[in-house]
Amino acid sequence: MAITGGGSLRSTPAPVQAALATNFLDFATGATDDTNWAQQFLPDLMAAEAEVFGNRTISGFLAQVGAEEAMSSDQVVWSEQGRLHLSYNGVTSSTGVTFTVDSDVDGNPTTDHGIRVGDTVIVSDASASIKAFVSAVSGAACTINPFNHNTMVAGGVADTAVVGAVNILVYGSEFGKGTVNQTTANKPSHKSYSNQPIIIKDMYEVNGSDASQIGWVEVTGEDGGANGYLWYLKAEGETRMRFTDYLEMAMLEAETAAASAGTNAASITPAGSLAGAIKGSEGLFAAIAERGNTTSGVTGVNAATDLAEFDAILAEFDRNGAIEENMMFVNRATSLAMDDMLASMNSYGAGGTSYGVFDNSEDMALNLGFSGFRRGSYDFYKSDMKYLNDQGTRGGIKDTVNNIRGVVIPAGVSSVYDQQLGKNLKRPFLHVRYRASQTESRKMKTWITGSVGAVTSDLDAMTVNYLSERCLITQGANNFMLMK
Repeated sequence: MAITGGGSLRSTPAPVQAALATNFLDFATGATDDTNWAQQFLPDLMAAEAEVFGNRTISGFLAQVGAEEAMSSDQVVWSEQGRLHLSYNGVTSSTGVTFTVDSDVDGNPTTDHGIRVGDTVIVSDASASIKAFVSAVSGAACTINPFNHNTMVAGGVADTAVVGAVNILVYGSEFGKGTVNQTTANKPSHKSYSNQPIIIKDMYEVNGSDASQIGWVEVTGEDGGANGYLWYLKAEGETRMRFTDYLEMAMLEAETAAASAGTNAASITPAGSLAGAIKGSEGLFAAIAERGNTTSGVTGVNAATDLAEFDAILAEFDRNGAIEENMMFVNRATSLAMDDMLASMNSYGAGGTSYGVFDNSEDMALNLGFSGFRRGSYDFYKSDMKYLNDQGTRGGIKDTVNNIRGVVIPAGVSSVYDQQLGKNLKRPFLHVRYRASQTESRKMKTWITGSVGAVTSDLDAMTVNYLSERCLITQGANNFMLMK
């Protein structure tokens, strides 16, 4: 009986006992010739996947400095207290006794100031300051008579129409004998702010055939759950970690589509099945840029310059609440610049070096970094922020002029009036609000659809869905500092 080999089956009889190419299947390429038979053995396979980027996740920043709280509305509205004392910017008129109020001391336009007849004030510009008495008030125009001069100009305050060039501070009042009391009252002022949550989504999908396939490489994931020889576990785990990072990155980077008088007046509409009004939200960086402070200092020019610029930051904090404990999250370059600045001020050792936690023993260890320090009446705790260093996130931004180098965040809590609850509450300056009710929580939703595992549809695939609806509340942004 004759046996005929089919296809690429290698089964030709040999006259001697030998391992010939014609007697074995070609596992290299499946080719019908013998060109690939030089590879006679399987490769030495290193089964474990090499982790060359370390821990790639960047989340955790908000967990250190804020809190999370449920909400049930499409908008969060809160109020922040105004300044206690009365101080305004404005311009002087040619008569030298009239001050026109333009804005409050923070530069916010105001049409309802608190200056009244009978107030005693200090009027100042860049070169002089005089004490005076308010003799008349008519809208934004105040008639102010210096105590020791005929006019403010005579007292050295310039006659100028430059808005903000002249400042007036109320320090008390004076009334004549037998006169009536004040006829108008100053009521506490507050500012209302609002933010709205955004819906963040992602998904991962693997077809049924690939889900049942065993891979040749052992994979691991930072989340600890994607271990084994199944590639789809690796991909699903990475999708989940990336989505978790997006939850934090969105809270840092979110922008409103348009802002007018504190409300979102415009939106962006995507095409196709994803059509819907996209209004955006106010993230941390946008809130500080809009309502907080920004500095371009402490860049490592030299220690003396950096220290002077850092002291300017302290002066700004003095103007805005003077919260003593602050946390600094900075990129690598800014962190090193601060280390150099602090080392130059350290009187211990040659050149101001520090020997860390080893009892300042030079023979044990040399520490060239500072994690905490005190300057003036302020305590600062410095930490590198991975999001600002990673080449795959903010560390890869090419804009070297406007890129974020760090943030200074006050520690502790702030007292605010919650308009929904109708009472004052103490909350961290930063906290995340997520949509939730007794029956539905959208803090972090995950669900699986398809026919792999538990069957929910006739789709021959497993689809893992992720969803969250949240926003970041930045209270007291005037106490924050954005480093650009």
